[in-house]
This record gives sequence, C-alpha cells and structure tokens, in this order.
Amino acid sequence: MSDNSVKEQLTSDHAELYEPELARRYFAKFAEIGSYLGRVAAEIEGEGALSRSEARVLGSYLAGVIGTFRALNHKYLMTGRAEGAPRLTIDRHESGFPVAQELMVMALDAAQADKHLAGMASEAELKDRMIRTIVGELKLPAGLQYALSQRLYFEALKAGGIFWARNDPDAQWIAQVGDRRRYLVHWAVWDAQVNLPVVYLMDVEDSGKKPLPNDDYRWPPVQQKLLAQSLGGLKLLTIATGFDQDFEGLHPKRLRRITLGPMYSASFTLQSGPISKVLEDARAPEGQDWALVWTVEDLVSDREEAVKDGWFSSRTRQVYKLDPLTGADTGTTTLERMIILPERPYQVLVEQDPAGLRGIRKFVVGAGGRLIPAR
Repeated sequence: MSDNSVKEQLTSDHAELYEPELARRYFAKFAEIGSYLGRVAAEIEGEGALSRSEARVLGSYLAGVIGTFRALNHKYLMTGRAEGAPRLTIDRHESGFPVAQELMVMALDAAQADKHLAGMASEAELKDRMIRTIVGELKLPAGLQYALSQRLYFEALKAGGIFWARNDPDAQWIAQVGDRRRYLVHWAVWDAQVNLPVVYLMDVEDSGKKPLPNDDYRWPPVQQKLLAQSLGGLKLLTIATGFDQDFEGLHPKRLRRITLGPMYSASFTLQSGPISKVLEDARAPEGQDWALVWTVEDLVSDREEAVKDGWFSSRTRQVYKLDPLTGADTGTTTLERMIILPERPYQVLVEQDPAGLRGIRKFVVGAGGRLIPAR
C-alpha cells in the first residue's frame, strides 16, 4: 500500500485503521520503536539523571507500553480480514498513539478475561481446526484465525504487564532521612487529553507517625489526589504545591513527569512544524519513517519554609526552584525534550538544521539497531 493511499484513509484527528496492511504496518512500527525505549532509559540512568530505583520503575512502565501494543496487536490482527473484526482508532494529530478509549475498553475486557477464555476453544484446538479447514476444505480459515487472535488477546490481558489507562500510585521506600522516611511515589496514566502514556515520579519525605503505604487514613486520599491531578494541562508546580498544602507530614521534594510521544510518521500522522518537512524530505523506507518525542519535566524543591498554620502553630512548606527563563510559563525547574529517530530522517534533520529542533536531544537508530546518542 502506498503512502498516498494510507493518507487517504486518515481523514480526521481520530482515524480508524481498517485495512489489514495498514494495521500491520502500524503495529510493526511500534514494535520497532518499543525495542529502543529501555535503551534510552538506560542511557539516561548512565548519565545520573535517573537512580537505579527510578530507572527500574520507569522501565516497568515502558515494558507495560510494549505489552499494551502487543495485546492490541492480537486484538486487531484480523482487521479487514475476518467478518466482524474490530478496527483500531488512533489519534493522528500530535499523538500517533491509540486513543484513550482503546485503553479503557482494554481495562473492561481484562475484568472479563476469565469469562471470555472459559467460553473459547483452546489454542491447540483452534489450530487443529485451521489445518483441517485448509487441507480438507481448501479455503482460508479466517473465522478461526479471528477466534485465535481474540483468545491470544484475552490471554495477554490476563497475563498482565500492561500499561493501563490508569496505573494507580505505588510507594517505594528509598531511605531514612533523619526522622523522615523517603519514598519514591510513582503512578502513570494514558492521558485522555493528549492520548499519550505519561509517567509521574515523586520524591516524598514522610514525617508522619505511620509509614505512608501502611496508613489507611492518608494513603487512599493521597492516591486519589494524585490521580485526579494527572492531567497534562496542569503544571508540575500546581500539582506539587497542592499536594504540599493538602497533606501535612508529607513533603514533596521532587516531581517529574515523563511523557512518551508524540510519535510522528509521514504515513500515519498529521504533524506541523519542522518535523513535518524532515519526515517528508527523508522519504525513508518502510519501517524507518518515524520519530518519537520523549519529554521530561522536572520540578525540584529549593528549600523549606515554616508558615503559620493557625494562631499558635506552623508547618513546613516547600519552595520550588523555577527555571529563571521559562519556569514561570512551564512550572518546572527544567524541561528537556528528546527525540528518537532512524538514521535517514536524522540525516535530513542535520542537513536542514531547523531552529525549532536544535535544542532537542537526539537518539539515532543506526545500522544493526544500534542506539547512538547525538546532540
């Protein structure tokens, strides 16, 4: 299928992939991209920007994203080939990922996975019936192939290792700091506003009497608050300041938001700005026509101050350090964007040297799948 015919099928911000070849190419592209995510995280850890614990937590979420695409690939394996086979809906405008509704349906399917599997023939039985259909009836067993794809889908959901629409907060003990316990609190969402997977990492010091994860009075409202605030439109400063005010005895020292995406592709997405011309002029072969952006927002506490909390009492509040040039607008101490892209688009990027992409760190996929950090 030509790139022109692909583009003809994508006519709105949300587009259904209803041709089998189109769906196959889409999932193959993300399988390729997914193989580099862990290596980028390892590079960042090696530079000291992530601790071992943080890298391990981030790696589990990245593996979950890969697992989500693997499960969706099973679900949509027979798109356009079998009657009644579903179609994947993607956000082709500044995302390139499946829409959040796809993840919400996955969560509902996971809750019913045992019920579905109990009513399905086994994988061995389905394959045996396929062979008999091919040999005995001399026809393609599209219906049986569809049934097997759905079985594999529900098995993948049951096995877990999926990045869900909502991945509830967890707290990992890191160290004892004086009379405070330090935790890495982490959670993740598939942000419905931007249709992208987003991971949050918060360093919290706990001066409460009971350890935070074991405190039935504090931990549930903390989880609820963090999930309610997990919106890409909210600045990190707003999230951290609100948390600091709402929970006495919890001191948010650092908050990071890692947004995976958008994924750009001349074949699948509508992009604006310099990346559009780079991908169009690259004319990269199939499988190398893409670029993935990775954004890390970081907010760090500069110091604590005592503020009045009633007539005769006070409490500590965090004073966050903001970037002197952009902090007021972004609500961050630092904001770094990175881009992962194959060698051919990177060569065109270097040749064109667009001003809008000069400050973005590059990771280049070279020959043999090597990942080459570049500036």
